Amino acid sequence: MLQDGICDNADILNSAPSKKVIHADNIDLSDKSLQVDISDALSEKDKVKFTVHTKTTLPEFQKPEFLVVRQHEEFVWLHDRFEENEEYAGYIIPPCPPRPDFDASREKLQKLGEGEGTMTREEFSKMKQELEAEYLATFKKTVAMHEMFLTRLAHHPVFRNDHNLRVFLEYDQDLCVRGKNRIEMFGGLVKSFSKTTDEYYLSATVKDVNDFFDQEMTFLQQYHSNLKEATTRSDRQTMKHKDVADSYIKISTNLLQLAATDSGKLERFLTKIAETFEKLRKIEGRVASDEDLKLSDTLRYYMRDTAAAKRLLFRRLKALHTYETANRTLEKARARNKDVHAALEVAEAEKAQTEACDKFEQMSDKGKEELTDFMTRRIAAFRKNLIELTELEIKHAKSHADMLKKCLLFLREE
Repeated sequence: MLQDGICDNADILNSAPSKKVIHADNIDLSDKSLQVDISDALSEKDKVKFTVHTKTTLPEFQKPEFLVVRQHEEFVWLHDRFEENEEYAGYIIPPCPPRPDFDASREKLQKLGEGEGTMTREEFSKMKQELEAEYLATFKKTVAMHEMFLTRLAHHPVFRNDHNLRVFLEYDQDLCVRGKNRIEMFGGLVKSFSKTTDEYYLSATVKDVNDFFDQEMTFLQQYHSNLKEATTRSDRQTMKHKDVADSYIKISTNLLQLAATDSGKLERFLTKIAETFEKLRKIEGRVASDEDLKLSDTLRYYMRDTAAAKRLLFRRLKALHTYETANRTLEKARARNKDVHAALEVAEAEKAQTEACDKFEQMSDKGKEELTDFMTRRIAAFRKNLIELTELEIKHAKSHADMLKKCLLFLREE
């Protein structure tokens, strides 16, 4: 019996289709010229295959509609193309979707199998249902995060025209993107550490002359810290709700066992209470799932989006540092003797200074637009998700109260 139960659940973990999922963000979908969604997804043992559906009226595309299959590594590849493109230095690059991670579900499944001998058939079945629901919720969130990344790109007035995005959406073959090996991962870690060091250096040595960007940097650093703390606390709260749901399973099972040893009114009382706890368990599970989706996921997404906004500000600081260095180089060149070599040096320094100035000003203009849009988008998303969460909490609380009232009414009548 143990092997049958485990095999059934493993099939669900290794192959779970999902249709349309809930968006993690609030995006204006009034522009229908390029619409992207993940119409289907399939989870296999070590990967998730996303079916990306595209509808467009843009002339740059070869057809008005596409269906391609993509894996997570290909989403990472697309994100890196935007991050590494200097033309997009003044924009907030949508955060890369997190890697699908179902290890926790598989670990719980293994523990469930190991502990089957210590629980009844009914308790094992209910715990298995909880695991299945938890896995499917994680799977849907994974799909939603990948879809959100593509939706942000498709509705951005500049990113939607990127060649790599068109390749990602149109090319119906494997993009031949492989995962990084250990050496490349270590190199990426070193590069990330070096980038972080550069950011600390720029923050300490370069004084931003623009009050708007200086205030934005201070705000985003504090805001990111607050989001991180809020996400941790929200995850803890969600976990407590799941623990309560698990406790309800055990209470219900034990009450049914007691009812089986008795007869008459006490048996009916205990059976009714056990049924009530089973229904309350389902409600508590929905509460945990809704809080995870509407609150924890929103906080987690904007923690990553805030980090992307901070990277924009650091890129702008780097451009400012380059501009100031070019100014100093030009001043030194002009201070030298006015011979032929000095004149050439001055001309080269003037060209470099002009290019640095133009890049910095363009980044400042675009960056201000992006950060203003980020604030508007963030407020709209939090407002929408918090209102929906409150409505769901009220709904679940009413169901919880109604369930207890019906149980009390039954017991009194008996």
